[in-house]
Amino acid sequence: MSRRYDCSDATERAAGLREAASAIRRGELVVIPTDTVYGLAADAFSPDAVAGQLAAKGRGRSMPSPVLVGSPTTLHGLVTDFSEAAWELVDAFWPGGLTLVTRHQPSLRWDLGDTRGTVAVRMPLHPVAIELLNVTGPLAVSSANLTGGPSPATCDEAEEQLGQSVSVYLDGGRADHAVPSTIVDVTGKIPVLRRAGAVSLEQLREVVPDVEAGS
Repeated sequence: MSRRYDCSDATERAAGLREAASAIRRGELVVIPTDTVYGLAADAFSPDAVAGQLAAKGRGRSMPSPVLVGSPTTLHGLVTDFSEAAWELVDAFWPGGLTLVTRHQPSLRWDLGDTRGTVAVRMPLHPVAIELLNVTGPLAVSSANLTGGPSPATCDEAEEQLGQSVSVYLDGGRADHAVPSTIVDVTGKIPVLRRAGAVSLEQLREVVPDVEAGS
């Protein structure tokens, strides 16, 4: 049976974070608040947990799960060939609504889907999410909706779509922006905008002027 915790209450928040971390360690799914939309989280290093996440969403391996981290320093153990422009984007927009697609370390033992050696990674600007990430380490987190369904701005909206497939719901109130993150591909020499979202192309170009607008 799913459990839900009101993170505006300090006691419930502490209990919810403990339960969420335990659920992640057991390979179960957790819904967390972020600064963009609510996310469905699983242990990034558990193939079974990630497979369960994709199944709960009705999503195939061709749409691999992004990874959330609690600190930019975590990138050093996850990615390779990370360019100076990519670090400039991290410095400017993390924590926040910018996801970077980069090459991951080939030694990592994870299976996020059909990634072709890349990972989409972000640090969210939400205290509940960051507190959980600092306990669990990197999490595979996709929007907490059924594939094709609306991206949830509230915990209620996430629970309506995902129901009992989730062990723990952390209710952090309405998402600040309720807009998906911007996605920028930094696997090449020049960063390429892959999805417009919370961070505009104009904002990106103020930091890295040669960011390309992808097709």
